[in-house]
Amino acid sequence: MIYPDLDLKIPADLGNVHFVGIGGSGMSGIARMMHQAGVRVTGSDRSANYSTKALEELGIKVAIGHDAANVGDADTLVVTGALWQDNPEYQLALTKGLPVLHRSQALAWLSRNRRVVAVAGAHGKTTSTGMLVTGMLGLGLDPSFVNGGIIESLGVSSGAGADELFAIEADESDKSFLLYETAVALITNVDPEHLDFYGSREAFMQAFVDFARGATEQIVISADDKGALEVLAALRAAGTTTPIRTFGEAADADVRLVDVDDSDLVRFGVEIDGNRFDAQLGVYGRHNALNAVGVLAVLTALGHEPGAALAAIAEFGGTKRRFEFHADVAGVRVYDDYAHHPTEVAALLDSARAVVGEGRLIAVHQPHLFSRTSTFHREFAEALEQGADHTVVLAVDGAREDPVPGVTGELVSRDFNDASKVAYLDNWQNAADYLAEIAKPGDVMVTMSCGTVYQIIPQIVAALQNRFDVAEPAAK
Repeated sequence: MIYPDLDLKIPADLGNVHFVGIGGSGMSGIARMMHQAGVRVTGSDRSANYSTKALEELGIKVAIGHDAANVGDADTLVVTGALWQDNPEYQLALTKGLPVLHRSQALAWLSRNRRVVAVAGAHGKTTSTGMLVTGMLGLGLDPSFVNGGIIESLGVSSGAGADELFAIEADESDKSFLLYETAVALITNVDPEHLDFYGSREAFMQAFVDFARGATEQIVISADDKGALEVLAALRAAGTTTPIRTFGEAADADVRLVDVDDSDLVRFGVEIDGNRFDAQLGVYGRHNALNAVGVLAVLTALGHEPGAALAAIAEFGGTKRRFEFHADVAGVRVYDDYAHHPTEVAALLDSARAVVGEGRLIAVHQPHLFSRTSTFHREFAEALEQGADHTVVLAVDGAREDPVPGVTGELVSRDFNDASKVAYLDNWQNAADYLAEIAKPGDVMVTMSCGTVYQIIPQIVAALQNRFDVAEPAAK
């Protein structure tokens, strides 16, 4: 894995820029914006996907497969943190002495001299950023933005606007959220993770304190989350002068969430400045009501009237890979989600219950990273066993990490108290066939991971079609 050098001076003129791993959701958005800014952009990725095809349609040259020749006449290399150190394009750039920027540094370059609204948190930041952008646009603003996922209503994860505002999903995993010149900081929650990088829980928490203290105009932070409350206490103890606004269900929250009904598309009330407003979102789940209230706190801090801001947020229709519907085969509905932490898995399964009805909720869990699986296998098992009626656990997607002996998806399945509620299947075709075999009309299946698990969906759909003798899945 490649971590950003937080002390690196970013060149004012990047020249021609080559992106290694350009197909990633964050990388593709940054590449698109650099292209729109007049920078000549090229890129490469190990395989083609929706994002690489969309970039090619813009006229950006994208090579599939990594080769030193792909660097061409680039003056600057931009890399994703998930890149292996022995990548030939990365190694050539080092040999030639080219500036190598982490993607967060490229984003910092794009957002320089802008009024940055940075969204951080262990969970919910992609959805919150999508809601924030939707709300801004609905209020008649024209922000620039880079999100970690494609905003469904816009069909893109980034955009260049004419206003001074720049909305950013800020990544805490490697301290890169400290790179931005943040005006407004939104902290959705602080759930310690990435301890392989930070080394300790204390270091992780301090990074969030530093991120918040870097905000020059406003800090917006959860009043419910235990970790966020620790950060809030540290900010107040340090005498932070930047105004702080809290949100959540806590009685003392400045922007308070009340009367949540998540039995279907989530409905809720908001109490702010002595007034109450009601809303219904176009997405499911109590956690999305909390995300919306956090975004409302930001928009009102920016000076917008609460009712108008809430109405604009309510137009949000989701982001790709966040409980995204894929197919309905004979009444068996298949969804996909990015959930890759026990807290996220629990929240996802809780909100998925709203669409299940009389059927069963079947989870397809791909553990992501050997380090995360080793640390959280018990917590994953607990969340899956409590939230789903049945679970299929797949092999670990190691991504940037080397395999660790003894760390497999079976660690999760072994921790179930009721072994009849789980199956560990490390072969995808076997897993797809098994899922089709147990499926009944009315069931909801949801694949979950920030890894490659979404790629199993065509196999699941084909197996379901074969099982139920259906030629085509039902339309969305």
